Amino acid sequence: MSEFAPICIYLVISPLVSLIPLGVPFPFASNSSTYPEKLSAYECGSDPSGDARSRFDIRFYPVPILFIIPDLEVTFSFPWAVPPNKIDLFGSWSMMAFLLILTIGSLYEWKRGASDRE
Repeated sequence: MSEFAPICIYLVISPLVSLIPLGVPFPFASNSSTYPEKLSAYECGSDPSGDARSRFDIRFYPVPILFIIPDLEVTFSFPWAVPPNKIDLFGSWSMMAFLLILTIGSLYEWKRGASDRE
């Protein structure tokens, strides 16, 4: 049973570590009924207009894609940040192929004018 003691301690401590920060603000929070504007639909004070499920124009979708490409490049470049003698030839060329594909995608979107706004 002693080999399971660290797991049992972890199972007891981990919910406490996550639940205590959730419960700490409640004793210090003010009563929300003192702020009736906080209970409104939006804090800006204007009522919503239109349907929330309306369709977006297709021109809005390339913008998030333009922001995802640099994030992917940075995220997948982290494993490449090891000493050069630790990367074999396959790892080096696979990273080059990955960066080439993302660069071609970025150039294609740039050429199509995805970041241009009317």
